[in-house]
Amino acid sequence: MSDRFAVLPQYLMPKQALTILAGRIASFRGGGLTTRLIKWFVGRYQVNMNEAANPNLESYPTFNDFFTRPLKKGARPLARADLICPVDGAISQFGAITGDQIFQAKGHNYSSTALVGGDAELAARFNDGSFATLYLSPKDYHRIHMPCDGRLTRMIYVPGDLFSVNPTTARGVPGLFARNERVVCVFESARGPFVLVLVGATIVGSMATVWHGLVNPPRPGVVRDWRYDDKPIHLKQGQEMGRFLLGSTVVMLFPKGPLKFNPAWVPARVIRLGEAMASQRA
Repeated sequence: MSDRFAVLPQYLMPKQALTILAGRIASFRGGGLTTRLIKWFVGRYQVNMNEAANPNLESYPTFNDFFTRPLKKGARPLARADLICPVDGAISQFGAITGDQIFQAKGHNYSSTALVGGDAELAARFNDGSFATLYLSPKDYHRIHMPCDGRLTRMIYVPGDLFSVNPTTARGVPGLFARNERVVCVFESARGPFVLVLVGATIVGSMATVWHGLVNPPRPGVVRDWRYDDKPIHLKQGQEMGRFLLGSTVVMLFPKGPLKFNPAWVPARVIRLGEAMASQRA
């Protein structure tokens, strides 16, 4: 079966209604029902609770509390690298941005302007730069951390579709990451600007950042833009910057310059928060 044919049902399903319902279930304090749901999920997806700060499944009052659980201290040591991997998950794609075109999958590119919500001036800062797209599966740790030290300058909420972001959908839906709902976070670092985009998906009930809290819902259907030039929001490498309430994908953009990805990285490789992602030295 071709990937495009496999994703056809997603065009027809009521994705936003399913996402709203999933969000309500995930935040519901259901006592024993919630515990049973969590235990089913752990068994279905083989979640490693030995790494969790709190491995007691019965202690989580909501599914969201379980899903966004913190890890034990020291569970993810940070490599000595200019850029570290910001999440647990798998590599979707990474490499060079060709002009303003980002590679999604064979036969599919999308523009950096579309990804950041239509701001061509912002996108131009990453022309001929580098990108990395990282997929978080249901079993993964779902907090996102900083790849390097950074000062937040801007956050943009971009409304959009809610397609799944699994590998099959990435191969079958053109421009997937630039058409799904997303939160674009813009930072300045010692080596220039970078963008970290949280991409929503079917049943991703919400996305949150440490400086704002929940970004969605609400879902107003229009682009929302926050500026932080006059607010000293500095985050250190490895510090939490946000989280998904149910899983999705992170896309990072870096400007043109001496960036070399970890030679062990290849598409579909399993990755862990804190491992070396790239060097930015000539």
